[in-house]
Amino acid sequence: MKRLGFIVNPVAGVGGRVGLKGSDGEEILRRALELGARRESPARAGEALRRLERLRDELLVLTCPGEMGADEARAAGLEVEVLELSRRHDTLEVAGARLEQTTAADTEEAARRMVEAGVDLLLFAGGDGTARNVFNAVGDRVPVLGIPAGVKIHSAVYGNTPTDAGDLAARFLGDPAHCRLREAEVMDIDEEAFRHDRLSARLYGYLRVPYERQLLQSAKAGSQPGDEALAVAIGNDVVHAMRPGVLYLIGAGTTTRAVMRLLGLPYTLLGIDAVRDRRLVAPDVAETQALELVEAANEEGPGAHIVVSAIGGQGHVFGRGNQQLSPRVIRAVGPGNLTVVATQPKLLSLEGAPLRLDTGDAGLDRELAGWAKVVTGHAQRTMYRLV
Repeated sequence: MKRLGFIVNPVAGVGGRVGLKGSDGEEILRRALELGARRESPARAGEALRRLERLRDELLVLTCPGEMGADEARAAGLEVEVLELSRRHDTLEVAGARLEQTTAADTEEAARRMVEAGVDLLLFAGGDGTARNVFNAVGDRVPVLGIPAGVKIHSAVYGNTPTDAGDLAARFLGDPAHCRLREAEVMDIDEEAFRHDRLSARLYGYLRVPYERQLLQSAKAGSQPGDEALAVAIGNDVVHAMRPGVLYLIGAGTTTRAVMRLLGLPYTLLGIDAVRDRRLVAPDVAETQALELVEAANEEGPGAHIVVSAIGGQGHVFGRGNQQLSPRVIRAVGPGNLTVVATQPKLLSLEGAPLRLDTGDAGLDRELAGWAKVVTGHAQRTMYRLV
């Protein structure tokens, strides 16, 4: 029997849809739930586990109680052994819901015990903070793979999507001799600085991960010298194409920042801003506010449009740091009302890999997939594949 360690951070990513840019700490968790956030990490973990179905008869899953793993592993029909953790947890009551608080210490204890139990692979669902916890506990003692479920995912230890993570785990467990390992960066940022539009990233170490180029994401790459001038050219193209009365949701990033600067408007570098007729309608909108604005724009007639940038090094268009642009928002805007922007160096840095979609809705991802015109300069387009 192959032994798979499986850990879910059940509150990873809970702040994304409501615009909190992270999920670390009880105060942020409470605020997110009060704002109506949904816990999506367990469901994303379940997507990955379902890709292991073909190994059901030869796989034992060592996991944690309840939403930390056991619930999703059993739902996937896998044989489960539950590790009872030593910590007692307080119950958090928010907006009429009761949930057991789990902590970084729980993740680290679970990871250590799974290594001691001799797991062949440790599969976890979370964001960069969870990756740090796993690194603290296991170092390079066991192969590790992440299921992307956080708000910010700069680390290179994650599958491109939950299903990619599941497929990569299945390949490694099914035939480890033909699935090589590589060292991958564990990165994390200062969430408080992130909420104030300051990006402060740090390398914490390396984990050994199964590697298949088309399934594993790269670390996020920063801007390069000369990118600002290229972004201004892109911004000019976007601004000149703006139509009267249309609501524009301007996504996060330095490339889209050029659009707001050319309009002479304040901007949220790491959030979503709403613009109409060259005026700021609302800064740093959460999913609910964005949806209300889009529905109003549709009722009034001109409708809405989304402008997003691909993440350098990773190529993600949706699902990394812009969860406010949820499937509901994208569908309300209309998949045809989408502009993707990226500098040519950013596209070249992908080395032929496609741009990535991870909206959280597989059906929507399929609708958006295909060849798209990416704005790469003023009156310049590059045909690029989205998957």
